[in-house]
Amino acid sequence: MENAIETVSLVKRYGARRALDGLSLAVPRYAVLGLVGPNGAGKTTWMMSVAGLLHLHGGTVNLLGGGPFDPAVHSGRVTLLPQDSELPLESRPVDLLTHYGLLQGLTRREAERSAASMLQEVHLGDRLAATVRSLSHGMRKRVMIAQCFIGFPELVLLDEPLSGLDPRETAHMRAFLTRRRGRQTLVISSHNLHDIEVMCDRVAFIEKGRTVRNATLDEIIGASNMLLYRVTAAPADLAPLSAAVPDATLAYDAVNGLLCCRYDPRRDTPEQINARVLPPLLAQCGVIDVSRGDSLEAAYLRTAGDMQKI
Repeated sequence: MENAIETVSLVKRYGARRALDGLSLAVPRYAVLGLVGPNGAGKTTWMMSVAGLLHLHGGTVNLLGGGPFDPAVHSGRVTLLPQDSELPLESRPVDLLTHYGLLQGLTRREAERSAASMLQEVHLGDRLAATVRSLSHGMRKRVMIAQCFIGFPELVLLDEPLSGLDPRETAHMRAFLTRRRGRQTLVISSHNLHDIEVMCDRVAFIEKGRTVRNATLDEIIGASNMLLYRVTAAPADLAPLSAAVPDATLAYDAVNGLLCCRYDPRRDTPEQINARVLPPLLAQCGVIDVSRGDSLEAAYLRTAGDMQKI
């Protein structure tokens, strides 16, 4: 699989502290990858390093097959939305985005058309000529998101893109970003794991300047090989359940009232597992719901807990 980003053993120091401590991370082309980790883990530092804004003390970056960021090679192909970016207060959104389009290498006609189109997509078609000063915080954030997609760049790096948006616009922008899957490569850093789970098809966990896991969302949450049964009471006897699915692994989580069944998807389908597990399970307790895979939050907290034990 061709990668849009390949970073190997990146090191970035601030005095004695290592913001990146040998971080390696590859992002497949056309993936939407979510970066997850605590504050200070190195997510923003990694993004800035990929975009060529920081001097690294070690490691290599290969961006779109053209080595580290080089304006002569990557101009118009890569965009970045920093978390705390600001816009000129007296500028107009349509003028700003047209200007950014010209910087990306578009003709004036292409830049004007792209600017108007992107502002329409982020629900700001009625604010094209308003000053930035007159826009709410959420509106300004949507202008910044629109700016990243002017000229259809191959790679877009977004640091907390949905923070400050109201619930309706958050849902709209999640759909806007999800539609890019398979057409552009996106890397999204966010502390909102629900947003990551909805938008991304890959997830990387970053801890203490290192990548601790990088896989597809399905692999991380177990959507293809795990069923969770939320029950009204603990099953008194797992033996009948194990006998019903001898090739699967069963475990009961008493804290959350969940029975976890891990199975081989090459051997069984979820429907087949349910048909065998539910009758003996219902004989012992009630079943509130059945879900495929865990939540991303649970998977991350489990991984973070494992890291603390090391």
